[in-house]
This record gives sequence, C-alpha cells and structure tokens, in this order.
Amino acid sequence: MRHSIRKQELSGKSANNMLLPYMKSGLAEAGCDEAGRGCLAGSVYAAAVILPPHFRNELLNDSKQLSEKQRYELRPIIEQEAVAWAIGIVTPEEIDRINILNASFLAMHRAIEQLNPQPQHLLIDGNRFKPYPDIPHTCVVKGDGKYEAIAAASILAKTYRDDYMNRLHEQYPMYDWNRNKGYPTKAHRAAIRQYGPTPYHRMSFQLLERQLTLF
Repeated sequence: MRHSIRKQELSGKSANNMLLPYMKSGLAEAGCDEAGRGCLAGSVYAAAVILPPHFRNELLNDSKQLSEKQRYELRPIIEQEAVAWAIGIVTPEEIDRINILNASFLAMHRAIEQLNPQPQHLLIDGNRFKPYPDIPHTCVVKGDGKYEAIAAASILAKTYRDDYMNRLHEQYPMYDWNRNKGYPTKAHRAAIRQYGPTPYHRMSFQLLERQLTLF
C-alpha cells in the first residue's frame, strides 16, 4: 500500500508548495545533495533520488527547513515512492586526502552509480560539480528549496548522516555528536581541546579556532 502523508501527521509549519517537479520534462531526472560538508568530524554523505512524475507531498522541502521529526517521517515515504534512490559515503580519511569539495562530488558520484535505472539528467544542489560520465547535469544554487528531487535527496542525506553520527556518539560521547553532528560548535571544539581528535576527525580541517598542537 502506498503511504500518504497529511499536514496533521507531521508537526510544525507547512513546507514550500512551490517546489518544481522537474527541470527537463520527459527525462528520468535525479536530484543530488550532500550533508556534512562543513563538519569537523565524520564522513560526508550524499543522496541521489529519482522521483516519479506523479510524486507530490505538500511538506516536502529543503531538509534545513524541516524539523527532525518531519525529516524522519518523510524518509520512508521518499524511499517507498521513489523510482530509485541511493546513498554515497566518503570517509574522513578520503576527505583529508582529496579535500572536502572533491569528497562531496565523489559522494554524489557514489550515490548516482547505484541508481537503477540510471538517470538521464542530474540536478545538483550548489554551483559546482564534477561531471558524471555520460549523464548531463545542471547545478542549481539552493536547489533543495527549488526542486522536489533535490529536496528529497537533502532529506535522505541528512537523516542517514545523522544516524551515523548518533552511532559514533555512542563511542565518543564527550564530543556531543548526537547534538552537533560533527559541526564546529563551542562544545565540540572544547572537547577536541580537552581530549584531542578521534580517528573520525578530519585532520585537514581547522579543528580549533587557532590551530594548536593536538598531541
């Protein structure tokens, strides 16, 4: 049975109903977005999603505009109704080796390559992208607030990365990752100063306000 979702079933404000269903009519179009690019710790996650032409959800929006509860309630609906979806992951070690911009592109590529069927066009959130072989793409600044497929990808990338950081928090509770998800909060940086970095920290990033010796 296909799931449906009504406004009263999700708490909080209504989402933007002006999201566009596609850019290229008649093509299988995948929206792509990443999560965790600005974090000090953890992998970067990306999602690629192909939605069917009939998909509509009045609360679908950029993941940053939704509550945590809304994101997690939308995720299974997106997964069930999507033509195809996938998650791509790039580790902290890879980020340190190739830099975060290239890591974000690689995470998207890893998500795209898992899609079955393969898309005919890619909608990329942001202003830059490394072309994926044989599939044309269009970069859309703030695309997660403009196109349904990118918004759906932003929700999957965000929730799967949050799950990952919550698991890491169980190993390293002093860094407050269940709350900051690896972003550079004061509490996170204070813990780095006190305890030093973990194997999950990105050593190529400025972990403290002033780069200090950590060992």
